[in-house]
Amino acid sequence: MRLGDWELTTVSGGTLRLDGGAMFGVVPKPLWQKLSPPDERNRIRMATNCLLARDGRHTILVDTGYGGKVSERQREFDALEAGEPLLESLARVGVAPEQIDYVALTHLHFDHCGGATRYDRQQRIVPTFPNARYLVSSVEWQTANSNAPELQGSYPPENFRVLGETGRLRLLEQPEELLPGFRWMPAPGHTAGHVAYVFESRGETAVYPCDLCPTTAHLRRLWCMAYDVDLLETRRRKPALLGRAADEGWWICWGHDPDIAASRLARDARREFIVVDPIERL
Repeated sequence: MRLGDWELTTVSGGTLRLDGGAMFGVVPKPLWQKLSPPDERNRIRMATNCLLARDGRHTILVDTGYGGKVSERQREFDALEAGEPLLESLARVGVAPEQIDYVALTHLHFDHCGGATRYDRQQRIVPTFPNARYLVSSVEWQTANSNAPELQGSYPPENFRVLGETGRLRLLEQPEELLPGFRWMPAPGHTAGHVAYVFESRGETAVYPCDLCPTTAHLRRLWCMAYDVDLLETRRRKPALLGRAADEGWWICWGHDPDIAASRLARDARREFIVVDPIERL
């Protein structure tokens, strides 16, 4: 997708299946299954849609999927793809790991930052993108490294801890323009330090809201995930961001939708928001 000077490409960090009840929280199954039919284990189809942004000067990758370090048990449980799906996806569009300048992480859950690190030939954990500057919100970094018992299992350290030892990690403090036409904004709710990234050029805007609104089946205010650590904050932030996108004609790049890579939105009196101009996920 061309957005002014930016070329935005959705690249797969791997498909997966997660429990439909967890993905829709308090929404009754008879409602959500109409949009996301579950399999025999109550899991729904999902994707990890990472965003590759290029303007001829910079090559930015937003989120990294789950990578190749997951255990066989988790791979089977969540129907994860084998190998390193993100690197295979990048290779298909002609991008090598060394070409990535910035890796912008929305948050540090396994399906968004697992691909940021990998095993080298000596089975050491190293950054996947050796020349990149890694971007993470300071709140998210502190939370992920807190070892809080209530977050047990949420932040496997092998996915991100080495990034803090490389000197290539930048912690984001206040909303700012990181590069011309590329900025970040707080988008808490799913996690306290969750952020969204925005691309702007020549009067056009695209936003990657990630798990603030993971799929086009989550457009309604109350259709949120059981994984959200601050459900009320998600219910406040999501309609505000989606409303601005609808009113100003922004593109939404969807983080987990299995079928739609990007779309615009329109307000709808009955359903709150509807998808307009969808671009199918390849």
